[in-house]
Amino acid sequence: MVSLWNFFSSRWQWFFIIKWIDTLMNYDHIRYDILAKEALRGLVKVVLSEVASIGSLPGEHHFYITFATNARGVRISQNLRKNYPEKMTIVIQNQFWDLKVLDNHFEVGLSFSNVPERLVIPFNAIKGFYDPSVNFELEFDVHIEHIEEKLEGGNTGKVLTSPDNFDKNQTNSVSQDSSKKKSTKKQNKNKMASVISLDNFRKK
Repeated sequence: MVSLWNFFSSRWQWFFIIKWIDTLMNYDHIRYDILAKEALRGLVKVVLSEVASIGSLPGEHHFYITFATNARGVRISQNLRKNYPEKMTIVIQNQFWDLKVLDNHFEVGLSFSNVPERLVIPFNAIKGFYDPSVNFELEFDVHIEHIEEKLEGGNTGKVLTSPDNFDKNQTNSVSQDSSKKKSTKKQNKNKMASVISLDNFRKK
């Protein structure tokens, strides 16, 4: 009886050992999922770098970029942070200035309700990138537990002075509802950048 118990117990031990070895051998030590996400974030970096180098968007291309406003390294004004404590979507289209792309983040000047502002956005804070002209979209996971730390220093954002060639009367409005486009254009005549819901602009 004892020998029979030892026989089956040893068999189960070997079963679990074999399963553990099989799991270990099949474990993704390279972490392709992480590499793929980093590669796609790199794609966003390359696209923005190209735009920054020529100073304008080619053809009909324009971007909706959603990012976590509470991410570590994000620099936006207190007013924007108050209105959008978790995330916001910006539009890079007709009116933007001083677009700079660095290793870990990009900087861009936009105007909200006729108030020029400077935004600093780390690439790892980006939650979504969408180019409606070609219906190209990327989505990313942003792990909140890693980004909710308070920023060092008291200043979380700054408002820049409008550059000399910045025309505050030029329209760059984006309607949030296609049925209200005409009325929205009049209401937002002086609005250079918009915070929008990305779902409203996805092609059906």
